[in-house]
Amino acid sequence: MGGAPVKAHFRPIFLVSLSGSLVLSLAACGGSGSAGSGDAIKIAYQRSMDNKSRVMDNYLALIKKQFEKANPGKKVELIPVQASENDYYSKIQLMMRSPRTAPDLVYEDTFLINSDIASGYLRPLDSYLKNWQDWSQFVPTAKAAAKAQDGKTYGVPDGTDTRGLWYNKQLFEKAGLPADWQPKSWDDVLSAARTIKKKLPGVTPLNVYTGKAAGEAASMQAFEMLLYGTGKDPLYDASSKKWVINSKGFTDSLGFVDKVFKEKLGPDVQDALDANFGTTVGSELLPEGKLAIDLDGSWMGNNWIKTGAKPWPQWTEVMGQAAMPTQNGDAPGKVSLSGGWTWAIPAKSKNPNLAWDFIKTLQTKANAVEYDIRSANIAVRQDVAADPGYQKSMPGIDFFTGLVKYTYYRPALPVYPQVSTAIQEAMEAVTTGDASPQKAASDYAAAVKSATDGAVVDGAGG
Repeated sequence: MGGAPVKAHFRPIFLVSLSGSLVLSLAACGGSGSAGSGDAIKIAYQRSMDNKSRVMDNYLALIKKQFEKANPGKKVELIPVQASENDYYSKIQLMMRSPRTAPDLVYEDTFLINSDIASGYLRPLDSYLKNWQDWSQFVPTAKAAAKAQDGKTYGVPDGTDTRGLWYNKQLFEKAGLPADWQPKSWDDVLSAARTIKKKLPGVTPLNVYTGKAAGEAASMQAFEMLLYGTGKDPLYDASSKKWVINSKGFTDSLGFVDKVFKEKLGPDVQDALDANFGTTVGSELLPEGKLAIDLDGSWMGNNWIKTGAKPWPQWTEVMGQAAMPTQNGDAPGKVSLSGGWTWAIPAKSKNPNLAWDFIKTLQTKANAVEYDIRSANIAVRQDVAADPGYQKSMPGIDFFTGLVKYTYYRPALPVYPQVSTAIQEAMEAVTTGDASPQKAASDYAAAVKSATDGAVVDGAGG
């Protein structure tokens, strides 16, 4: 779940630079353009850049066939948007701006919901949800992730995720490290990486996503996994409704990134800043034994199953999982971040009622189980979480489900994408050596203060 350069909502220059031909191509990529009628809908979603992973493509093809059979005369046009994560955000936002190009259903990352609502891109679903019995099965945290500041719900989540440390047990054994590794602090993580570097030349000790090209993979599943282990409310202070700047925890988190790259414990900087590095990690570095520790998501095993992008039958024996520890082992001792995606109906959809019917088909219990198994998602429905097929679906699913009790969600506020970009820029400056952790933290504080019109508060130890 990492991406590439820009998020159009808060980078308007990108939108200006897009030619009219892109708008036309987006409008045309669904096919005949018949979705404006009452009998057809267009569905936009992200397709993986690697041309191998087709989990969503195959799942939607299955639901399309099921839906069209159950609704004679109705047609579903699937619009795969092949792009890295940030470019996908930009493209669907561009599509939703005009009734001519707007899809009827769009796959929407929860962290963008409030931003897209503020731009007028999405419509509330409350009138549909109040009569939908299945909504009672969704866990409160998942419902909250799809709810906007106005109290209305704008998306139906299809799963969530958690994050932790994946490590190669065979490499650990060669380096003299324990096969049941469970680090208790950041120092434990760095110590293991240093041992790998010393004992196993040619193996990258530790991957921590970084920089603007990685998008949310850098800010969420790397930096915030560090930051939320430094103390209470380290990113946003909900009581004062202000963003935290100038905290010791923020600078310390950048310090961790600095050590990884300054000590050459991570990948080469050029590789780390490549927009497609996440694909390389899952399809090459880990299965080929070239990376020892990877700070990553619960979905990684999905790369290696028979139908994955890189089938790897031995992964269940080779790869171990460990929780990301807090900075100094302080309670609760473990940290995770959770995200997730929703199905949302654009405000300019020409056929929202049929789009809602498709959502209901996507979210029958049987189909929800099917998707979470295929995608290695963590269930957001109580009935799915209790399903025996789900519980046995993926080695490690119990470990990552167990991290839910320690997890945090990103502040679902319209300005968060700008804050996230400022985090990525701070990480990149430290990664390349262009700025010290202290200077990068100072630049971050200035960027956030500007983006939030001064809605900031100094953090502890700053």
